Amino acid sequence: MKILVSDKLSEKGVEILKSGGFEVDMKTGLKPEELMEIIGKYDALVVRSSTKATADIIAAGKKLKVIGRAGAGVDNIDSAAASKQGVVVMNTPGGNTVTTGEHAIAMMMALTRNIPQATAFMKEGKWEKKALEGREVFNKTLGIIGMGRVGSVVASRALGLKMNVIVYDPFLTKEVAEKQGIELVSLEDLYARSDYITVHTPLSKETRGLVGADAFKKMKNGVMIINCARGGIIDEKALLDALDSGKVAGAALDVFEKEPPEDWSLPKHPKVISTPHLGASTHEAQENVALAVAEQIVDYLKNGIIRNAVNAPSVAPDMMPKVKPYIELSEKMGRFMGQLISQMTSDRLKKVTVNYAGDAAGPDSKPITVGALKGLLSAVVDDVNYVNAPVILKERGIALVESHTSKEDVFTNSIEMTLEFDSGTRSLAGSVFKPSDFRVVRIDNYSIEVIPEGHMLVIFNKDLPGTVGKIGTILGEAGVNIARLFLGRDRQQGTAIIIINVDTEVPKKVIEKIRKVPSAISVQEVFV
Repeated sequence: MKILVSDKLSEKGVEILKSGGFEVDMKTGLKPEELMEIIGKYDALVVRSSTKATADIIAAGKKLKVIGRAGAGVDNIDSAAASKQGVVVMNTPGGNTVTTGEHAIAMMMALTRNIPQATAFMKEGKWEKKALEGREVFNKTLGIIGMGRVGSVVASRALGLKMNVIVYDPFLTKEVAEKQGIELVSLEDLYARSDYITVHTPLSKETRGLVGADAFKKMKNGVMIINCARGGIIDEKALLDALDSGKVAGAALDVFEKEPPEDWSLPKHPKVISTPHLGASTHEAQENVALAVAEQIVDYLKNGIIRNAVNAPSVAPDMMPKVKPYIELSEKMGRFMGQLISQMTSDRLKKVTVNYAGDAAGPDSKPITVGALKGLLSAVVDDVNYVNAPVILKERGIALVESHTSKEDVFTNSIEMTLEFDSGTRSLAGSVFKPSDFRVVRIDNYSIEVIPEGHMLVIFNKDLPGTVGKIGTILGEAGVNIARLFLGRDRQQGTAIIIINVDTEVPKKVIEKIRKVPSAISVQEVFV
């Protein structure tokens, strides 16, 4: 079998691949068309962040069995396309956690003390002491958006610097936060109180542009911004405006919406210090992820052992045909719920219950539960997969209950997922009709039959005449095509739910227009 390494990889990692008895080709810097032309010869592809494993490239890889990412983020790999083709996508979570967290702290300190600017002046032979007065981080408040593995590293280092650390993370319990010596707050509270704000969330539909113009308005004057997570989480135009107005005193950026940037306004701004995506670029981290991904690929190709797969749970081959539809359904349900609740800024998730009925209540329900947790956590955790999802849930202090019943409800073979918060519960139920056809059949107390697929608008509204027509008109005028529309209602409460499958992502201004429909209660877009 042949393995293609298309990005730079540690020599020790390459040696592990070769020692497994495989033919290994190192071909870095390939253009997409060049990669597409040769990928058909290979059984495995090893990438870092430069190679984009698109649907077209994966489709051209007729022999591909596995794609390994030497790192945590897999946003450069079309995992959905890989799943359809039966290609396992693996990552190496945790290998660069410390490195990325340390870089965020280093960037914060360099920004605070004007170290890059001072160095540049000194190299020019200029002694600009008065112009470069900094500030102390001691006793300042650091706001961390996203308390995953990297966020936790940043928090621990900041506490060592005697900073006050406040955190926004809807999937972290108050008890766990207190044990770590940090304070759990709402996003609005974090904006209002922080002297420094650093983001550590995955880039998703919910987090793209999360820190935008409205967010900057809520912040302290003179706040400093750090982003070593993903470009796009911070709205770059809004950040530029905030820097120019003086609202933001400075920004330290390791990531950008386009890399390299097409518009260099931010990196060249006098109040910005920046690095070319160096968060994971240390010798130790690169060796760690190279060794890990190489060992995982060898294990899979030689022994069929799957580790750290983002799109394939560990299931016995003879059971996979039966279990796979339920895993796919549960992950879609989890992703749906994760996005639905990710905007809840003042409530905390305490417990997740997954209940199985009918044929779904078999002995192989554990990978189905793990699929639900992976989908749920993917809204807030960047490196979640089928292996670490239960561990991450436990680390965050969230209880997990799994139950089975042979009693059949309206739908046979059903999965119900219930999330318990301080203020109440949210629930979702789904059913497998046949292996390629599964549905969401209940959302909270609304009976509905929804195909969970692609971009979906989820609208809770007062049950009043004309609501569907008004929403349809808004979408039509915006050129957004409706693929399917599903309705549910609660006669007693006088409320209803509308789920709309659309062909493309719905622009934010269109969603805002729908929110202004008099009968609308809430409007969200989810992607499953």
